[in-house]
Amino acid sequence: MAKLTPFEAEVVEKFKEGIELNKEKPGLGNVDIHKARELLKEAGAILLDVTLPDLVEGENAAEAGIPTAYYTPYPEFTDYIDELPEDKTTPIVVACRKAWFANRVKGLLEILGYKNVFVLGDDIKYLIEAHKAHTEG
Repeated sequence: MAKLTPFEAEVVEKFKEGIELNKEKPGLGNVDIHKARELLKEAGAILLDVTLPDLVEGENAAEAGIPTAYYTPYPEFTDYIDELPEDKTTPIVVACRKAWFANRVKGLLEILGYKNVFVLGDDIKYLIEAHKAHTEG
């Protein structure tokens, strides 16, 4: 068995805390477009679009005008840490094209102590399309 340093043991404990929080959430914190829109509109969640720059089709979520959306591409995500809410109970929805990078960011946010982090299990382009369909015309 690997011997953990005190720092590594602390990270593992924070990871365990995140898992316990996720057990209380439907889908372990993975949400569909309907639930993501509900969190954004009714619970005041922020949206972190972590889509890789070369995979953005048209506009990212912030450019598409989704209120409280931030474009924080995964490769540069740590450059945007200062934009995260101070209140670590603020709901956060993390999204990208296939949820791969969103899940990584979710894990980091939970280790940082954020309690209400969710991942959009659908392609973010569909969330952007739903937003536009409900705000245009």
